[in-house]
Amino acid sequence: DVQLQASGGGLVQAGGSLRLSCAVSGFTFDDYAIGWFRQAPGKEREGVSCVSNSDGSTYYADFVKGRFTISSDNVKGLVYLQMNSLKSEDTAAYYCAADYWRTDWGMERWVPEYWGQGTLVTVSS
Repeated sequence: DVQLQASGGGLVQAGGSLRLSCAVSGFTFDDYAIGWFRQAPGKEREGVSCVSNSDGSTYYADFVKGRFTISSDNVKGLVYLQMNSLKSEDTAAYYCAADYWRTDWGMERWVPEYWGQGTLVTVSS
């Protein structure tokens, strides 16, 4: 079974940093991506970033470019989201997800099948 386990959320002041981790296991096919989505209270879910397992290509939503960095450790089955220069508007539940992905989909057209539980990020201003 595919399993994703997100961790690393917490409370941080604006301008601070957090690193989220997603432990992935159970994938039996090679060409997939691991990504992060977030959902703030009363708002729609939005895609944040993803990384391809096959070639390491990455994608970032415009609102996190230059502040967030996604990376993966395929040996350990971990994907990280380093979040710097956090803003109050980054406050949300963050979810990791996985499925087949194509670069031209970005995050907007990607609807992963596999999801982990959320980890809450709260940025105080």
